[in-house]
Amino acid sequence: MQTESYRMQAVQSPIIPVVAELIRQCPGTISLGQGVVYYGPPQEAIAQLPKFLSDCENHKYKPVLGIAPLVDAIAAKLKAENSIDINTKNCIVVTAGSNMAFMNAVLAITNPGDEIILQTPYYFNHEMAIAMASCRPVIVATDENYQLRPDAIREAITDKTRAVVTISPNNPSGVVYPEEALREVNEICRSKGIYHINDEAYEYFTYNNVKHFSPGAIASSSGHTISLYTLSKAYGFASWRIGYMVIPEHLRVSVNKIQDTILICPPVISQYAALGALQAGVGYCREKMSAIASVRETVLNELNRIPDLCTIPPADGAFYFLLKINSKLDAMELVERLIREHGVAVIPGTTFGMEDGCYLRVAYGALEKDTAAEGIGRLVRGLQTILKS
Repeated sequence: MQTESYRMQAVQSPIIPVVAELIRQCPGTISLGQGVVYYGPPQEAIAQLPKFLSDCENHKYKPVLGIAPLVDAIAAKLKAENSIDINTKNCIVVTAGSNMAFMNAVLAITNPGDEIILQTPYYFNHEMAIAMASCRPVIVATDENYQLRPDAIREAITDKTRAVVTISPNNPSGVVYPEEALREVNEICRSKGIYHINDEAYEYFTYNNVKHFSPGAIASSSGHTISLYTLSKAYGFASWRIGYMVIPEHLRVSVNKIQDTILICPPVISQYAALGALQAGVGYCREKMSAIASVRETVLNELNRIPDLCTIPPADGAFYFLLKINSKLDAMELVERLIREHGVAVIPGTTFGMEDGCYLRVAYGALEKDTAAEGIGRLVRGLQTILKS
């Protein structure tokens, strides 16, 4: 009898399609589930498409690690916005989104049986990628406000540890790790001879004057720091599948092998569009941020009406809140009831490694203000009805 591999049996099933199917079965459901923005790409990105089509050579394979004009534009962006210099000790790799960048990193630095440290709550695709590589995720809990615990990270390192992963601004919690904490983790990694992988997908999404910090900017960090980025969020680019990573130069050959095998080269048409998006620049995203910030305030105000039912740790980044629900209900059971009985979808915290209690991730970046207000209203009424019944 043919069966799937033991390796894949150990990988959790992605939750987004499961929730999407429940939404499909319940027409009219408002989704506070998937993490996307409400807007699409800038016109500068679309304007690049005729340029791509005008050159027949663009229909052939292009460099594995990215076309030169885009790599140059990324280098300029990194220097100006992240204080990261591209030099002989590091290099840029254009990827099909930052999920692929993370998979590249895991495959390049690990052997089967190695360990990678994740913080709970973790991004579920990171945990899945580690399992797919036949490695072991080592889980370190954050504090009650979902902030890093460097001492706990240090204690979790063994002779099998290959990397520590941080995500800031964070998915799923929305917290932003302070520069001091990220510097401490980066130094722990340097001193232990392991890698620091920092996912910066939500770098532009911060509120209340909180600042984003890139560990790749730390002096002498190039040899052990891997930085992951994407255009999916800031430029409304999710389906175009373009991201990039900054890696130590000594990993270039390994990542080239991985990417050439899995992808050959990132989609060239998407790379052209990405070049246009970077020409539009961060100003494009920041124009949209006021609307997202307004929706964020609406969501927060509504949730603050039910402090007896849920706790909302401070979250000054991304477009998520990770609620701790004051209930012994199973999180997935609660998600299903909210969809079927109240027409609102959220994501269970169990998929992010939050097993000790009932947690729900609320995503608010995809909705206009009126729809968000209706959705969060349904969520609050649903929690009141279900938890008090």
